[in-house]
Amino acid sequence: MPPPHERHDYTTDHDVGSLTNPMPFLGQDYQKLLHQSLRKNLYIDELFPPNSSSIGTLDKEANLDYKNIKWKRPSELASPKKPFFTVDGISRFDYKQGSKLGNCWFLASIGALTSTDEKTSITTKDIINQVIPANQSFSINYAGIFHFRFWRFGKWIDVVVDDLLPTIDDNLIFVHSKTSNEFWPALLEKAYAKVCGSYGDLDGGFISEALMDFTGGVHIQFTLNEAPSYLWNIMDRAAKSKTLMGCSTYQGESREAVSSNGIVGGHAYTVTGVSKLMRKGNPVNLVRVLNPWGETEWNGDWSDGSSLWDTASVEDRKWREKLDNGEFWMSMKDFTQNFESLDICCLCPDFLDRSPGCHWKSQRHFGKWIAGTTAGGSMDNIETFWKNPQFRVRIEELSEDYTHEEGAENILVSLMQNHEKRNRSSQNNYMIGFYVFKMSGESGKFSAEFFKDKTPVAIKSLASLREVMEFFWLEPGEYLIVPCTENPGESASFVLSIFSKHETHFEYIEETEENEDDPQ
Repeated sequence: MPPPHERHDYTTDHDVGSLTNPMPFLGQDYQKLLHQSLRKNLYIDELFPPNSSSIGTLDKEANLDYKNIKWKRPSELASPKKPFFTVDGISRFDYKQGSKLGNCWFLASIGALTSTDEKTSITTKDIINQVIPANQSFSINYAGIFHFRFWRFGKWIDVVVDDLLPTIDDNLIFVHSKTSNEFWPALLEKAYAKVCGSYGDLDGGFISEALMDFTGGVHIQFTLNEAPSYLWNIMDRAAKSKTLMGCSTYQGESREAVSSNGIVGGHAYTVTGVSKLMRKGNPVNLVRVLNPWGETEWNGDWSDGSSLWDTASVEDRKWREKLDNGEFWMSMKDFTQNFESLDICCLCPDFLDRSPGCHWKSQRHFGKWIAGTTAGGSMDNIETFWKNPQFRVRIEELSEDYTHEEGAENILVSLMQNHEKRNRSSQNNYMIGFYVFKMSGESGKFSAEFFKDKTPVAIKSLASLREVMEFFWLEPGEYLIVPCTENPGESASFVLSIFSKHETHFEYIEETEENEDDPQ
């Protein structure tokens, strides 16, 4: 009999795990718990209790004395003022990073989530509303319970938290609002910490993780020293298309060391806008970046104090802001030289094509690598590689409504691994990647013999990351995609997603008795 294998499918609008019908995280139903707490006492979350287990293990540099931590509700912390979930809406300037946790990657993603700006045409309100449900307050139907939504490994989840927050001397020790009686930032962080296992599990990470968990969409990464010449144009379209953008710097000699130009090494930032302005009759492409610390800014060309602003047109000088709030402008050239990578996450990658008639399609399948059956390792293990799950993809001809330019990429493949561990820090990622082969009418699952003389037309090199992606051009035709780990026998669940310009047919190739064993 063929080995058992999880059904491959993708979530539709009304399925459990869709945005309109999210899965209750850890089985906790927000509405039921809210109504129970309104009848009884203020909610206390037994699955993320107000004690050291929820704090988790922090870096020694945090120097945190757990005995001094007191868990308090916002009503105690805001006194004599009244606590509010939000004060004057939600803004990227609302919050500050706590001193005890190195989670700049998560803070930078919050900056992207809240980077709505009328001046730069960026709007993220739709994404904010899907992560932070409306009608939550400390007055109407208040019961000490709040909820947030995140996209995790292909499914939307609804996460419940109480509002008991960790403090020392009445000061919040992790993320907190700059306004003393506003609490959405601390509660959002608590919900994400719960999903990851503890606050300590938020220490260190990649901004792309949280950006994907906020959007449930597509992730595109650019290595900036290899950036295409038209990248600013892509960023400009992305900024106007409900996307979240973040960037990361090169690792310095020491953790988060500040260079002479004000850029912090090994640090995550938010891209909050792009603009083209005129200087002495010539166009200049600028990028606006936010340091989640709320301070420490770039001090080079086009920074807050740069004299170049005096040479810009009078109309364009409106972009200059001397606020020392961690946000600054820099030229596209300086951006690509000082930052290592750019991550763009969005609900749909239509902005990648300049044609308004272009609408990308997406499909998603869930699967497993199972030791002994479907965990065949990379192509370095040619005798077992064929055992990996195999996917058939047929790409149709491209419509005339779509442009064929700027690198001509027409398909994006994303592979995400999931070890289903409760704590993020205990999930040691395998080296994962995928291979794409051209096919010519063959059917059924392919044996080892097929791969021995086949050269892939595209490869995603193995990397020890939660998710890897590749963006490339494939001619219309039939292809085989094989996702894999580095070594045979490495078991994990995975999510394989395809986003394409073309009409694309994507299916899992079922195992058959004939190729249950490798025919030699």
